[in-house]
This record gives sequence, C-alpha cells and structure tokens, in this order.
Amino acid sequence: MPELKFASTMVREDKTARELYDEVKANPARARFGFGNKLAVVNIDFQQAYTRPDLFPKSAYVTDPDQIDWTNRISALARSVGMPVIWSHVAYKADGGDAGVWGTRTNTPDSLQNIKYDSERHAFDPRVEIDEAVDLIYTKRMPSAFFETPLRSYLTWHQVDTVVITGGSTSGCVRATAVDSLSHGFRTIVPEQCTADKHESYHFANLTDLALKYADVVDAGEVTAWLEAAAK
Repeated sequence: MPELKFASTMVREDKTARELYDEVKANPARARFGFGNKLAVVNIDFQQAYTRPDLFPKSAYVTDPDQIDWTNRISALARSVGMPVIWSHVAYKADGGDAGVWGTRTNTPDSLQNIKYDSERHAFDPRVEIDEAVDLIYTKRMPSAFFETPLRSYLTWHQVDTVVITGGSTSGCVRATAVDSLSHGFRTIVPEQCTADKHESYHFANLTDLALKYADVVDAGEVTAWLEAAAK
C-alpha cells in the first residue's frame, strides 16, 4: 500500500489576533443562531480577583473599560422584562479539596484557592449591580458555568432558549460556558464588549473561534436593542 503524504494545511501569516477577528466580524462565514423567544444573561465571575487590576494586578484583566457598565445595562434590561439574570462566582474549600485535578495547577498565589469566602479577592466587584432578591447567584468550581451547577435546570424551568454570556476570561470560563451552552441546545450570544482576558491575543483569538463555531459574537448594543424592543 502506498504511503500517504499530506502537506500541512495550517495557515501561517503575520496578522494579529485582533486583525483576524476584525476580518471574521466583517465577513461572517456562517449564519447566525440569532435570538430566540427568551434569553438569560449569564455573568461569569465578576470578582475582584479578576476585575480589579488596581488591587490584584497579577490575576485581574480588563479588555474594554466599559465592560461592567455594559453588563449592568444588559442585566437591568433583562430584569425589566422578566428574563433571568445569573451571576456565578468561584470559590473552594479552605484546603482546595473540591478543586479536583484542576487544583493541582491552579493553586497559585494569584488563584482563588485557599482564601476565605468573605475575602476581598473573592468578593464581587462593587461596580456590578446584582439584585439579590431576583437574580440567581451560585458558586462554580470549574471553568464552565454549566458544570455541576444549577444553571441548566434553572434555564429549563424559566423556558429560556437563548443564553447571553458576559464576564471572563474570554479564553477560559466564557469559552467553556459558550461551548456547553451550545451543546445543551441554547442559542448562544457573546457581547464583544462584555468579556475580558489577560492579553488581547487570547481575547480576540477566542472571540474569533467562538464566532466561527459556537456563538454569535455581537456588539453589546445589539443585545440592548433586542431587550429594549422586547419591552415594548
């Protein structure tokens, strides 16, 4: 049998991740999933360990300076039309015993392991506007907001068909949640300005991949416009 040989098909070029994202955004290759009948806003890990580079420069990250303002606006609009708003946060036991194998590489000085639940690092950023009487708030321990959490059953109970994902990091928990959201059968939307990462290369590379495969990556204004129309 003759030996089969294949040339490499990996594209190599000098464009930055941001430039590649802009190209995909300007020339979408696939149809959108679009908005369904009812959405939920899933806000991932807006904790000071991740949102306050002034306090925690080794772990926090900001991609868009208006990220939290956009997230608050989208969340408020969703609440105003009776659509669920959800906030996840990360925390572990004092000994990290519930972190599993993940904890063998995340037990570092800038992680959320081995800290108190009431610590400054664990706390939600005071700028985020959470309505504790209405919103769902829960702890997660792995990247996806779906993994071993009440999220899927909560969305099913509320007859949600569309999930809007905000938070961070784009390359980590946002991406993992988006993949799981699509896998569970939800239309999945990521507002570009509402996610963040430690470096723009990770941020834009993952937005590109999400846009090509797993989610509609849209301008945050498109989400607010849809919610404003739903209120009429």
